[in-house]
Amino acid sequence: MAVPKRKMSRSNTRSRRAQWKAVAPVLVPCSNRACRKPHLPHVVCPSCGQYDGRQIVQPA
Repeated sequence: MAVPKRKMSRSNTRSRRAQWKAVAPVLVPCSNRACRKPHLPHVVCPSCGQYDGRQIVQPA
């Protein structure tokens, strides 16, 4: 297992950790023309239950 030979300075550590950001999820409109609610891409729409124009699950 790789082990660092030298101690990493605080500024280097903090500048590296500054890249760890939380990003908002990308939402796309539903392909169902009657619904059009935003949902995650490549996921069944939670409001209408359709994916790629097909009914997959019954809406809650």
